[in-house]
Amino acid sequence: MSTVTLTEARVVSVNVTDEAIVAHLVDGRIVSVPLDWSWRLKDATPEQRKHWEIIGDGQGVHWPDLDEDISVEGMLRGIPAKRPSRTKSAKLKSRSRVRPKP
Repeated sequence: MSTVTLTEARVVSVNVTDEAIVAHLVDGRIVSVPLDWSWRLKDATPEQRKHWEIIGDGQGVHWPDLDEDISVEGMLRGIPAKRPSRTKSAKLKSRSRVRPKP
């Protein structure tokens, strides 16, 4: 009889190169996806790419300088981040501007 134990994929470290986002998992696997999957990381400086935090007990990675989150599940299932449309992006920028008080 064979028993299969399923373990949840969890990140222990991450590295962002000029071509890929590379996640090292607790079980020894290494998962990588193209850097193009995260437009925020692609547009970021090397320093911003190096500043990350593990979130959710290893379920994902957060880049606080970029407000970017990537889950291990998303990497394993092939779910890239979508760049907002120009209209939506313009609306978000206008909302974030500080408006002077009357």
